[in-house]
Amino acid sequence: MRVAYVSVDPGIPVFGTKGASVHVQEVVRELLARGCTVTVYTTRRGREVPADLADLQVVEFPLDAKEPAAREQAQIEASRSITERIRQDGADLVYERYSLFSSVIADLADIPGILEVNAPLIEEQQQHRHLVDEEAAERALTRQATVARAVICVSDPVRSWVLGRVPAARAHTVPNGVSLSRIRPQAEADGDPVVTFVGTLKPWHGVADLVRAAAHASQTWQLRIIGDGPEREALERQAAELGVKVDFRGAIAPSEMPDHLAGSAIGVAPYPDLGGSDSQYFSPLKVYEYLAAGLPVVASSVGQLPEILHDCGVLVPPSAPAALAAAVDELVADPARRRELRATARRVAEERHGWEAAVSRILDLAGVACG
Repeated sequence: MRVAYVSVDPGIPVFGTKGASVHVQEVVRELLARGCTVTVYTTRRGREVPADLADLQVVEFPLDAKEPAAREQAQIEASRSITERIRQDGADLVYERYSLFSSVIADLADIPGILEVNAPLIEEQQQHRHLVDEEAAERALTRQATVARAVICVSDPVRSWVLGRVPAARAHTVPNGVSLSRIRPQAEADGDPVVTFVGTLKPWHGVADLVRAAAHASQTWQLRIIGDGPEREALERQAAELGVKVDFRGAIAPSEMPDHLAGSAIGVAPYPDLGGSDSQYFSPLKVYEYLAAGLPVVASSVGQLPEILHDCGVLVPPSAPAALAAAVDELVADPARRRELRATARRVAEERHGWEAAVSRILDLAGVACG
């Protein structure tokens, strides 16, 4: 089967370090593993090419526009160009990661399509960036969702957002996953336990609360932060002011994640209070990676996290550094409890969160036999 994987979002490099890039790569890997011939059509190729995807065919339609209105129009034009190229190349299935203004699935209505929706992008763009033509964005999403054989949503809040545009029977929740072969348990490092955060350093990840928690700690532990982003300098200043030693690792290639998780004792996901359940719509890749690595997880009790971690983690109120510190301290002081949670975490990852199972469910829901 010839699969055209489409990502028109210029903010997501196919070969990049952010979670969305990991998501793209893992879905492509699973399609390839099923014997599909995959071609990726994207506006941003990226440069962090993993060895196992070095031969992947990627067709890039780069966007040069910077001004918001021109950039939106450029995405529309890129969508049209991708549609024309897929027509030329041929495809038996179009798998598209939802992006603003793209209408590839709708414009290739005679080819079965799967639309994967990872976030309420229209509201995201309005709140965090700049959306010029909301009507065009809404129109594109409605067309896409109406034509797609299945609309795959990474969480129930995302599905609720989509439901006004597509019959309920074709909108499904399939959470994100993790590569169980790439991420495996490793021994804790000697010395003080290492508490690790993975993610982009932006406000909605709550890393400032994590640094404050480290300052509140009554036990001795090392804080490791894997990732980069616009808050990096502010977090470094905050850590220095609070006297907290932080091992900032910066952005890393997905293939390097096992090396940077090595030695960790605890994984943390300190999401802040964003003001309502609908705002916590994520399906957290970092948490699935922690579980696959066999790490006990301390996380905010928001979104899907209570369901994910009910038997393999510790939940704390969001935006509560003192409670976060207390939960981490308790695990640091109890190696036996950590060992118990390590075994449970890996088992839960294997039973519930592998990418292989997630992609199989997506294809089944769309009625597609890949191969």
